[in-house]
Amino acid sequence: MVRTMIRPAVPADVPVILDLIRELAEYEKAPLEAKATAEQLHAALFGPHPAAFAHLAVDDESGEPVGVAIWFLNFSTWHGVHGIYLEDLFVRPAARGRGHGKALLRELARICRERGYTRLQWWVLNWNAPAIDFYRSIGAVPMDDWTVYRVSGDALGALAGEPAA
Repeated sequence: MVRTMIRPAVPADVPVILDLIRELAEYEKAPLEAKATAEQLHAALFGPHPAAFAHLAVDDESGEPVGVAIWFLNFSTWHGVHGIYLEDLFVRPAARGRGHGKALLRELARICRERGYTRLQWWVLNWNAPAIDFYRSIGAVPMDDWTVYRVSGDALGALAGEPAA
C-alpha cells in the first residue's frame, strides 16, 4: 500500500509546485493560461506577506512530490471567522487513486478545525466528473444556488476607470 506524507511547502519546492501547476493546466485543457513565474510563486508563498499557502503530497516509497494543494484564507462575515479556499488541488495522473488527494484535503480540514475555521471550499470544472465524484465521496456538496462571477482583462481595466486600450 502506498503511503502519503503531507507537508507544508518550503521555498526549495517552488520549481516542483510550478511543474504541478502546469500539469494541472494541461489537465484542465488550458496550458497557455498558466503564466505564473517562479518569482511570483515564491513571493506569494514565501514573501514577507504570504498571500497563499501550499502543501505537498509526497509518496513515501519514491520520496517524490505527487500532488499539491494551494490555498488561501477567505472570511465568512456570517460566521465571523476565516475559512480555507482551495485554489488548486492536483495529483499527478500516475499517482491517482492511492489516497494522495484525500490526504491533502484531510490536512486542510485538520487545519480548519485546529484554527477554528468553519469552511473549506473550492471550485471544480463542470466537466470534471472524476473530481466531482471524488468530492462527493468525501461529503462535499455543490453550491448550486451560487454562480461564480469574474472580471478580468479589459473589463477589469474599464471597471477600474482605465482608458480603453
